Amino acid sequence: MAILIADSGATKCEWCLINNGRKKIVFTQGISPYFLDSEGVQTIVLKELLPSIKKYAIDAVYYYGTGCGNPANVKMIKGALKKIFAGAVVAVESDLTAAARALCGHKKGIACILGTGSNSCFYNGKKIVKNSPGLGYVLGDEGSGAYLGKKVIQYYLYGTFDEDLRYKFNDQYKTDTVDILENVYRKPLANRYLATYSLFLAENRGHYMVENIIEDGLNDFFFTHLCKYSESWKYPINFVGSVAWGFRDVITELCNGYEFEMGRILKNPMEGLIDYHC
Repeated sequence: MAILIADSGATKCEWCLINNGRKKIVFTQGISPYFLDSEGVQTIVLKELLPSIKKYAIDAVYYYGTGCGNPANVKMIKGALKKIFAGAVVAVESDLTAAARALCGHKKGIACILGTGSNSCFYNGKKIVKNSPGLGYVLGDEGSGAYLGKKVIQYYLYGTFDEDLRYKFNDQYKTDTVDILENVYRKPLANRYLATYSLFLAENRGHYMVENIIEDGLNDFFFTHLCKYSESWKYPINFVGSVAWGFRDVITELCNGYEFEMGRILKNPMEGLIDYHC
């Protein structure tokens, strides 16, 4: 039996073909139902995925992606995939469901996404039963790459960074106030732009200002979201995403401070999704 698992963001989609215990990974451009219609989805799959897996007869497709919390988007993507994999069972779920299944499997737990954006839920081992919304990068996304990157920019533009960090920032980014504000307020995908500055934190660990930004930003996620779940003190807290992986030491310390049980931390959900479906 050959199954296909997809984990898609807006910019990149990771596909894993599993056939008789063997795995084959293929990357394509991301599939966002907010930017693509059915024909656009089919074009990406036909041109970028199928040439690598054309010799396999796919029995099931498990697709997880951004925007798939919206029933209309689920219907569109499912229809597009059914046209290509006509004989296969096709299931389409949200990226939050991907996180929950990858992190918790069939057990109860709190599942958190800390990447460019942030999200969280309580998963009862079968489905998501509680969700604390992220509200997006303008109003929320506490603890995310965009949230932490915004703090970096604030420290820079407000002149809060000391001379050492300001020199490193100027040397690395070679930007100015006008350019930053242009990217944030006038150009598209400001959340991704902001998230790029979170790398500055990862590259300057140990400086007290950097550590303060990281700890405060992640603590905002814990206080605003995790403390809203009564289950946070009963079941493991699990994380997936580049920010969670990069700052896992701080997350572990925060879990200890809040008296939460630390669960799994994964860089991306595919590893856990393979375990779940196999």
